[in-house]
Amino acid sequence: MTDFSKAPQLDPHEQHFRIPGPREGLSLFLRFLPAATTEFHPRRAVLYVHGATFPSALSVAHRFDGKSWRDALNEAGFDVWGLDFYGFGHSDRYPEMSQPAADSGPLCVATDASEQLGAAVRFILGHQNLKALSLVSHSWGSMPTCLFAGNHPALVDRLVLFAPIARREPRRYEQPPAFPAWRVVTVEDQWNRFVEDVPAHEQPVLSRVHFDEWGPRYLDSDPESRSRDPAGVKTPLGPFSEIIKAWHGQLAYDPAAVRAPVVIIRGEWDGLIPDADARWLFDALKHAPVKRDIKIGRGTHLMHLETMRFALWRECAEFLRGEDAAPIPV
Repeated sequence: MTDFSKAPQLDPHEQHFRIPGPREGLSLFLRFLPAATTEFHPRRAVLYVHGATFPSALSVAHRFDGKSWRDALNEAGFDVWGLDFYGFGHSDRYPEMSQPAADSGPLCVATDASEQLGAAVRFILGHQNLKALSLVSHSWGSMPTCLFAGNHPALVDRLVLFAPIARREPRRYEQPPAFPAWRVVTVEDQWNRFVEDVPAHEQPVLSRVHFDEWGPRYLDSDPESRSRDPAGVKTPLGPFSEIIKAWHGQLAYDPAAVRAPVVIIRGEWDGLIPDADARWLFDALKHAPVKRDIKIGRGTHLMHLETMRFALWRECAEFLRGEDAAPIPV
């Protein structure tokens, strides 16, 4: 189990919560940073849903040059929460993660994660005495997010799908491969992900200085990471397995079930959601009362940690405020 007492406090005003999850005996970790001031009455809350390989502390709450995406949302008046799914960050590990990876199927699939998300949403709404909140997801996180939103429309105000994964046409005579329970992801694996989609003739969108600051904190997200050679973070493989399934025609949710206003925000160089994928997802979200597809130049799948992160933050905050709201400077 994760030692909750060692969860770093990323801001003096940040609050930590450990709540029961849907699996008996396993708890979930939430971090919360309320806005210092807000024009919203009642207050408005945003829950960030992370992607396939790193938790909330390294995404929405990670500060480059002293500012994070969470800080930008706070400045726009939103109370911001971050959830770590089982097997990530400071939530409990699946017991299967202490066994050989081949002994079990992939852990933390969307149906499981959507139940974890539901536990977090209900806790937040009760804690803040709210009727609904907004969800901001990254990458694979769009799957449990949209699955939950489709099943519980009254609890979701607005949806931001940053770099979501979409369905692609099935490949003839080909089935997605089987995956084990977990894998180990090294810092070098992450660096390769960060740079692989930047065209060779273009300037980098993430500085090595920033990444070298991020990398050790990534290893800190798994207390056993430095005991491995090379050092790496043990990561549930359910998310990656479902990305591959989506690209074989098997998306983990039905976009038509989503009935909240939704925006797709993606980078120009994001190889995981090219224009054709975004077009399919936009059309498939046919019952969303408001839909937007925003493409930001010079951004990849990890744009929230890159030079164009400020544009992402601004577009996210403006959409969450409502379509008629005035622009927010970031």
